Amino acid sequence: MASISRRPNGTWQARYRAAPGGPQRSRVFTRKVDAQRWLDEVRASIVTGQYVDPRAGRQTVREYAEQWRAAQVHRPTTAAHVETMLRRHVYPSLGDKQLSAVLPSDVQALVKRLSKTLAPGTVGVVHRILSAVFKAAVRDRRIIASPCTGTRLPKVHKQRIEPLSIEAVRALTDAVPERYRALVTLAAGTGLRQGEALGLTVDRIDFLRRQLTVDRQLVTMPDRPPYLAPPKTQASVRVVPLPQVVVDALAAHLKQWQSDGFVFTTDLGNPIRRTAFSATVWRPAVKTAGLDDTVTFHGLRHFYASLLIRHGESVKTVQARLGHASASETLDTYSHLWPDSDDRTRAAVDAVLAPHDEPPGRTTHLRP
Repeated sequence: MASISRRPNGTWQARYRAAPGGPQRSRVFTRKVDAQRWLDEVRASIVTGQYVDPRAGRQTVREYAEQWRAAQVHRPTTAAHVETMLRRHVYPSLGDKQLSAVLPSDVQALVKRLSKTLAPGTVGVVHRILSAVFKAAVRDRRIIASPCTGTRLPKVHKQRIEPLSIEAVRALTDAVPERYRALVTLAAGTGLRQGEALGLTVDRIDFLRRQLTVDRQLVTMPDRPPYLAPPKTQASVRVVPLPQVVVDALAAHLKQWQSDGFVFTTDLGNPIRRTAFSATVWRPAVKTAGLDDTVTFHGLRHFYASLLIRHGESVKTVQARLGHASASETLDTYSHLWPDSDDRTRAAVDAVLAPHDEPPGRTTHLRP
């Protein structure tokens, strides 16, 4: 039900109820035609199911985002990451704004401000999380449209993977304390992710068949003890063949540091936390080995992939060994490492089109 009435001061007040018995909403206009146009738009939105109560967007971004975050089905590590991104980068500037008050220009200004201190990829992650919050607000009829639509993001320049050399891997192996040398050999010889390697338990190693099963990873969170959880994706569950050098390294390690649980532990026998390992073991080893300080444990995974490619393994095989979800993921990361086919292309064409000795008077023509 809707109506327009003239007020004593000459302005026009438009009224409507979104549903029978519901609260009355009103708005004042200086011209009757504007009031009528507004009412027509409101009625159309009600009929088409696109109506949004003007008061629904009064909740702040922080309040709604926290409700949204609590309802998401995220892995603990993902949940912690989302919470950190919102708390550090979104709430300081937009947290106290009402949902309906956030404009596309506000989001664009946030992106520009973050771009001054964060990498383009990180800015994109923050924007994707914020966009997901506002999309949920649209579905919940809190706002009509998301202010994240149309945001211009900084361009991400993807750097080509440059694998470690054999000499660098050997230098790292020698530089780490003896207790962790088998860990470096394992990562370089199987391509396991750091969480998968740190979460490896003795019962997942089959020395007889020379293979290990990857179906868990070690998760470390600041507010709880390390624990085992499913790997990154379903594709990450796999059986990895063990080269003899890795078998020997693991056998020697377990002989010296006997265990029936985690293969790699701290001096106190506890699971290894990534942050502590990086600070006390990996970073000092990188420095001792004379390598660039950007070298990470993940570089051993790239080294393993480059070895497979160098020895002629197919894309599907490399994908399976690394536990990638798709072959395109493997190609996007390592396509530049596969041998160049330029010479084979030239040879193939020359074999067909190169001039040959032919009987006089005959000319070979290619079919159109």
